[in-house]
Amino acid sequence: MCLDTGWQLFRPPFQWREFIEQAWFIVSVTVVPTMLVAIPFGGVLSLQVGGLIRQLGAQSYTGATAVVAIVREASPLVTSLLVAGAAGSAMCADIGSRKIREEIDAMEVLGINPLQRLVVPRTLACAFVALFLNGLVSVVGLLGGYFFNVVLQDGTPGAYLASFNAIAQLPDLVQAEIKAFVFGITAGLVAAYKGLNAKGGPKGVGDAVNQTVVITFMLLFVENFIISALYTQFVPAKGM
Repeated sequence: MCLDTGWQLFRPPFQWREFIEQAWFIVSVTVVPTMLVAIPFGGVLSLQVGGLIRQLGAQSYTGATAVVAIVREASPLVTSLLVAGAAGSAMCADIGSRKIREEIDAMEVLGINPLQRLVVPRTLACAFVALFLNGLVSVVGLLGGYFFNVVLQDGTPGAYLASFNAIAQLPDLVQAEIKAFVFGITAGLVAAYKGLNAKGGPKGVGDAVNQTVVITFMLLFVENFIISALYTQFVPAKGM
């Protein structure tokens, strides 16, 4: 199914209206939860890292370590979990409902490829929305980390902001965006596969949704490990 979906991606016509509608739906169900999760995430990282950095006598580098932790690892993971949990489950439920109502079979009888009509625009919508959500999580997480570090830990605002580029570098952001895109593609494909293979009526759709969330989460952590390992091997760390 993944190979067929990739092939259908380059076959016209592309379902722009479906793509825009699905992207807007994903944004509407993920933006607010993503921001609410990013604030405490950035705060916890700032508190933990700030305490450790203070013990080492390098409190001026709290901002740098927060940027690396949030931008490189936390942002794509938070984004992918929200996209997979909210958008992926809804996508699987929608396609699974169409499957048990035999709408998918009706589309095939009419000569309409369900992968091109339903799966491709939804998968691309997940991927592109994940890109923008990753940037949003990075900004909100850094603001949350700034608040907790400066207000609760009596950190210096100037030192927090000035140390941003001490350890972090532009490839960190590029890697995070690549992670978010890959995670979005994965969430969309798993949701579509489970939805297209739903069986057993409404109960089967519910089971497919549960399996979608669990399988997607497992794949995301494996992909995150692989991409992070490759990144550390091929991109040298920035010296202070």
